[in-house]
Amino acid sequence: MSKQKTFTQTEIAPLGSLDEWEEDVLKRYPENETPAKAKEAFRNYEDPARDTVKEFYRLNHTYQTYDFVQAKRNEFLQFSKKEMPVWEAFQFLNQLVDDSDPDTDLDQFQHLLQTSEAIRADGHPDWMVAVGLMHDMGKVLCLFGEPQWAVVGDTFPVGCAHSDKIVYPEFFAYNPDTNDPGLNTTLGIYKSNCGLRNVTMSWGHDEYVYQILKHSLPEPGLYMLRYHSFYAWHREGAYDYLLDDHDREMLKWVKLFNPYDLYSKNPVPPDWTKLKSYYEELVGKYLPSMLKF
Repeated sequence: MSKQKTFTQTEIAPLGSLDEWEEDVLKRYPENETPAKAKEAFRNYEDPARDTVKEFYRLNHTYQTYDFVQAKRNEFLQFSKKEMPVWEAFQFLNQLVDDSDPDTDLDQFQHLLQTSEAIRADGHPDWMVAVGLMHDMGKVLCLFGEPQWAVVGDTFPVGCAHSDKIVYPEFFAYNPDTNDPGLNTTLGIYKSNCGLRNVTMSWGHDEYVYQILKHSLPEPGLYMLRYHSFYAWHREGAYDYLLDDHDREMLKWVKLFNPYDLYSKNPVPPDWTKLKSYYEELVGKYLPSMLKF
């Protein structure tokens, strides 16, 4: 495998906020379900082009190599960073309150409540409500010192050729795997139709929260957590040669979840006093009493 390139301190935070990536997704995929708030009103910055997003993907596509992902899996999937009760974990996540987000001044927990409440209001199963509540928990990676390009961003398989359906595919020219003959073919290290469960994805909050909760939720919910940022697959139809029939069946669940993830923000905070008993029961039903990070 190719030696991992190092990055400088100035390359750690290319985005003004973690949520700038979501604004870019909204612009790329305007065909999503229409939310109550007009799509063009979301993420309304004075400079909508913002070169920071492009710089973010230059870093992401340069450093998300197969070796990098394996190193991060070895580091974080030991779950030796922290252990805390679920409700304390939400307070820990709230340290990521984003003062630069123009859509909402709510903390992370309130945003998660809005997502889960939108899912519940539409009558979906309670395990999907739990997915909405937990889907961003993996962003605690930032609190462990991880750079933004290793926390958010569109995800993609590593260990095989990069699809041109991935956003800013030209930046993969800087990725060492692109010149590695063992990793730059269509299938790379994989077999045809091996199934996504046998494919290593780029590292970030999606994979991390999936690994934290993989024994706690039904499989459709786990697909929502693990692949909701895999836009090259569920929006562009790429990597079909890696899919098996089970992945194709699960795709409908990933597509069902994404509008709630992207369009559920509202300036009115959820009333926790009215919601507390429901969510305490929900967490007790599906989640472990302690979360290991």
